[in-house]
Order: sequence, then structure tokens, then C-alpha cells
Amino acid sequence: MSRQYFGTDGIRGCTNKDPMTADVAMRVGQAAGAYFKRGLHRHRVLIGKDTRLSGYMVESALMAGFTSVGMDVVLVGPLPTPGVALLTRSMRADLGVMISASHNPFSDNGIKLFGPNGYKLSEEEEKAIEEAIDQPPLLAAPADIGRARRIDDAQGRYIHAVKSSFPESLRLDKLRLVLDCANGAAYQVAPTVLWELGAEVITLGVAPNGLNINDHCGSTDPSALQKKVLETRADLGIALDGDADRVIIVDEKGEIVDGDQIMALIATSAQKRNLLKGNTTVATVMSNLGLERYLSKLGIQLLRTQVGDRHVVEAMRAGGYTVGGEQSGHIILSYHTTTGDGLVAALQVLADLVQSDKKASELLHVFDPFPQLLKNVRYSSGQPLEDESVCEAISEAEESLKGKGRLLIRKSGTEPLIRVMAEAEDPDLVHQIVDHICETVRRAA
Repeated sequence: MSRQYFGTDGIRGCTNKDPMTADVAMRVGQAAGAYFKRGLHRHRVLIGKDTRLSGYMVESALMAGFTSVGMDVVLVGPLPTPGVALLTRSMRADLGVMISASHNPFSDNGIKLFGPNGYKLSEEEEKAIEEAIDQPPLLAAPADIGRARRIDDAQGRYIHAVKSSFPESLRLDKLRLVLDCANGAAYQVAPTVLWELGAEVITLGVAPNGLNINDHCGSTDPSALQKKVLETRADLGIALDGDADRVIIVDEKGEIVDGDQIMALIATSAQKRNLLKGNTTVATVMSNLGLERYLSKLGIQLLRTQVGDRHVVEAMRAGGYTVGGEQSGHIILSYHTTTGDGLVAALQVLADLVQSDKKASELLHVFDPFPQLLKNVRYSSGQPLEDESVCEAISEAEESLKGKGRLLIRKSGTEPLIRVMAEAEDPDLVHQIVDHICETVRRAA
């Protein structure tokens, strides 16, 4: 069955265009609500969102859908995606929903679903819900229609859980930190966590207006953070994305530290503390070869998955592994969370920074990465990767990289983009290959 609604991370698209319309959101609520109504208890769904203007519309539509099939709704307002996952489990909800398009611009929105265990739904569960979206809904009897209420302490519960992931014996008193919340879901909770742990916190991206989420800020554009770190002589900069499930670090020299370096540091620390189950770290095919070689020297296996934090989590659960993530900054620590949590990952870095008595630039340059280049080619229609000229260019590139590096080409699961990535010890070869394939794809598209 072709997937009309669900992509690599829930349902996502431009607001008021299919599938991100109020009508579809209501039908998703009806389909998901009916699917998770199991047993005789009163059923409950928890709904959170980021700061996009369209969140009001999608929230109301979902609420109508869920209540119409007899499910009670708990609204928590703006809260990071990992907070929704956490509260879904701790409040014994049957289902959790996060309304967010993560790092995408404000014009997009999305619907992420979590099961009662706090994990994102499996592909089989998404398929079952997808099949029901276009079917007549199983509406409740008038007396069984669900109720809705808002709770005021959701942020406090999440703040407490995040702080619990930080060693009780440590404080951040001596650190000056710059925090960029991307005008997104963590704009209130993240500064509070760092301040309560004792840090001096300088904030960016904490004035959401519905339209400025991820707008020249956050983990996908840390240039303002880099500038502010240097300007204020901060010890470290932290950039979250719109729903705060990913993090990028900036050291005291203004240099960007990506998810691979963060994973390397956390995996090293976890191994020392006997928290690295199976001596394995899970990452995607996008992670740098330098990470793989570094971990190998420590006796740590790097298990690669498809792109997408859900695939990382699935591999971690299947193998019982505890540390995984993506180069983009999704870091999953199963001894703390069920999904990527940018704030929890940042606290693990800060704990090591406090204990090491090193500068961030020393601590976070864990390995020397292979030269790697990623470029995106936007297309409007068709299947450019099936074009004969593109296939030929890819074949030639793979031959020239044989034994020297890697080539990865894939369609984005959330945007009409072809992603072209190559890495090798020779940076000139990397640029030559990526530029040639991108130009060939553009012509074919």
C-alpha cells in the first residue's frame, strides 16, 4: 500500500494543503482514536504542540476528531516533543500527539503520534491508522463523546524529568551559556532548566510569534548563536530546533559541533559508566566515517540504520542498546528518554564539561571527521533518481569512491528534495562528485 499520509516522521506538509488540513487532522484523530480504544477504561489522548500559528487550527481539529470517537483529550500547550512522549507514558494516556513540523519553516506543520509506552508508532500501526483515515469514522454515542481539558503543570513535570537526567552532585554555576530555542516549543522550559541548575543563561529565539519558528535561528541555522557566543565570551552555545528533539552545540571559539561529535562524547562517557549496552552505538548512514573509526578503536560497534530517528530507536529497542542518534542532532539515550531530546543531550555534554575542567573546544573535538559534503536538490515532480543520466553519474561516482569513501543519495521523507552526500579523505574528490551528481539531478528534474 502506498502511504498517502504518513512519511518518515508522522504526517507533515504545508498548512492548509493536503495532507495538512483541518479536515485531515480531524480524520486522523478519529482514526487514531478508534485504533487505540482498547479495553473498557475511559480512554485518553494527550496533545502537545510547538509555537506555529497553525497549531491552534490543527489542535482544534484533532480534538474534535478524538472526542467524536469517545476519547478524552488532555491539552498541554507548547511543549517539546520528548515532553509529550514522557507525559504520554507517565499519565497513562492511550496515545500521545505532537503537533509540529520540527525544523521546517512556520508554514509547514505535522502530526507525530506516540503509543502509550512513549515511543513513536511502528510502521504497522501507522499503516492501520492510514487505512482508517478515509473510511467512515466509528463515532461514539452522544453520551460517550469525549471531554477535553487543559493541564497547567505539564511544563513543570517535563522540567523536573530533564533535570533528573543531570547528576545530582553537579551544578552549572561557573558556566555562561548561550541558548537558542528557535522560537519553538522549548522557549520557556529550556532556559528554566539551565537557570535552575545554576548557569548564567543568555537566550536567543525565545520570543515566538507564530511565524518566526526556525527563522534564521535554532539548530538548522546556528549563525546567530555562533556570533553571540563569541560576543559574550560564553563557555558554550546550545541550539535546539522547533520541537526541541535535536541539538547542535557551539564551542567557546564559535565552532559548530554536530550530532556525530556529541554522540562520540556521550558514547565514550556511557562506556566508562557501564551504561553502553552491548558496547554498541546506533547511528544512521549519514554519520561520518570518522565516528565509526573512533568508536572502533574503543571497541564500540557502530550500527547504521536508515535516515530517521525512528529507525535509530527501533534498532536500539531491538538490540537493547542505550545510545544512538543522528548527525543532525537527534540524540537518543534510552536510559533517560524514549525519543530524541535536545535538552537532555545538552545536559550530558554539560556534565562532562563541568567534570573535565576543559574548554568546550577541547572536550568536543572527539575525532577528526572525514571531509563530507551534503547538498540538496529541490524538484517539483517526477522521479529524477530514475533518470538514465542520473543513474550513470551515480555509478561512476561509486566506482571512483570504491575503497576510499562513501556515497549516499536519497529522497527526503519530509520535503521534495534529493539529498546527495559523499565523504572521502580527498576533499576535492568529494566536491567534484557531489557537484556533478547535483547538476545531473537538476537537469533531469
